[in-house]
Amino acid sequence: MSAAPGPVTGPRSEGPLAGLRLVELGGQGPVPFATMMLADLGAQVVRVDPPGEPDRRERAQVNAIDRGRTTVTLDLKSEADRRLVHRLLADADVLLDPFRPGVLERLGLDPAELTERYPRLVVARMTGWGQDGPLASAAGHDLNYIAVSGVLDTIGLPEQGPVVPPMYLADFAGGGMVLAFGVLAALHERVSSGRGQVVDSSMLEGSGLLTVVIRSMLGRGAWNLTRGTNYLDGGAHFYRVYRTADDRFMSVAAIEAKFYRTFLLTLGLDPEDGPGQFDESGWAGWAERIAQVFAGRTRQEWTGVFGSVDACVHPVLDVAESAGHPQVRARRAVVEVEGVAQPAPVPRFSRTPAGIPRAPRRRGEDTDRVRSALAGASPWEALSRP
Repeated sequence: MSAAPGPVTGPRSEGPLAGLRLVELGGQGPVPFATMMLADLGAQVVRVDPPGEPDRRERAQVNAIDRGRTTVTLDLKSEADRRLVHRLLADADVLLDPFRPGVLERLGLDPAELTERYPRLVVARMTGWGQDGPLASAAGHDLNYIAVSGVLDTIGLPEQGPVVPPMYLADFAGGGMVLAFGVLAALHERVSSGRGQVVDSSMLEGSGLLTVVIRSMLGRGAWNLTRGTNYLDGGAHFYRVYRTADDRFMSVAAIEAKFYRTFLLTLGLDPEDGPGQFDESGWAGWAERIAQVFAGRTRQEWTGVFGSVDACVHPVLDVAESAGHPQVRARRAVVEVEGVAQPAPVPRFSRTPAGIPRAPRRRGEDTDRVRSALAGASPWEALSRP
């Protein structure tokens, strides 16, 4: 694979969310991810973190998920600093809350009171389990939420337990993305009503939303609860990964008949020499034969073989390799910001492109500038200037 794209230069576009003002209370996982998505598209964000030791990390060591913000340290337990937060909220569109239920209230920032005081404010609350229910106050992490939502049990093979995925499914897909969606939905409703509201988003429910198709298939008897035995979870020989001679992998998703036929013929196998594609009695036998063929060449060799045919067969790349893939490079889907390769903002817009994200700031790096702006008449306008 070729190297990742070089540094990206050029002016930053305002993006489709230009003019939107967000206050993000410092947290981990889904709220920073949602905020990143909104900031990528042009929203102006002030992140508020608690005071502590100055963040002296090099810029390249700061998490790219925190890109695009202005960052200030304020003590929410201090009445004076809470007044500064209120100065921001007075002209903000959204407050993003990363805390467990009840924490914001105990800090003197009760969402019900905030939406009365600032009628146009949207308060977006992100929790693991939701604002109520028997687990509302319980601790948890991504793995716990996808375990209870049913997602985790669908990942793996029948002879082993569930496979633990990285924190994509609850933190980012079911958490941050759903929260960002909720924020935009509330802002859209505000156009007609003139009022903000509280958005209650949980990683349990957001990750559960991802199971909608599987639950539907289960309801009509088309899904087996034994993991790794269905045609979309690795049970079928035409929808799984195969090991190559160099201990790498190729992904196969040849579902449609024309792709399935091309796939087998490209491997040198006769589609008529065995049970039909969807005859489950033949899946294991076909998988064994296909595995033997794939084991005869390297991943690079198979990539070349399937590069000229349309069979839904592609190499399994690691994160570093992915940046150099021709399609990723052509789309500039990975950009380099101050020496750090990272995903580019998505989606894309024809008139108001998002441009290149601003590098993340160190925690509290803008504190003096923010405090100075908050002492003026128009803090958001002051903060929008470099």
